[in-house]
Amino acid sequence: MAIHLYKTSTPSTRNGTVDSQVKSNPRNNLIYGQHHCGKGRNARGIITSRHRGGGHKRLYRKIDFRRNEKDIYGRIVTIEYDPNRNAYICLIHYGDGEKRYILHPRGAIIGDTIVSGTEVPIKMGNALPLSAV
Repeated sequence: MAIHLYKTSTPSTRNGTVDSQVKSNPRNNLIYGQHHCGKGRNARGIITSRHRGGGHKRLYRKIDFRRNEKDIYGRIVTIEYDPNRNAYICLIHYGDGEKRYILHPRGAIIGDTIVSGTEVPIKMGNALPLSAV
């Protein structure tokens, strides 16, 4: 991945880096949820837990943990930031036209192909059942 270095304009940006391939706008059919603007308030609008609130709107991404697209190759299209977990996610375009999010396998880059099934090779990003490992 390409790494972008910040130009130092304040002490907090000194030696700062960010991945330049990380994209943050999600697919609309793969997100759900609403922004709950409670900010620590109950149903009557009274603050019940102090020091809560603010922050940016966070929508949930539908992550495919089952990986049940058997023996269909998929290609990593984007690597995105997920605000609800401390791991990156990948958008996968499968050969049958379906698009899904998975957790980003460490070392996988954009353009890699992944597959899940029982007779697939053991490599980074592929998913096998435990009986086939």
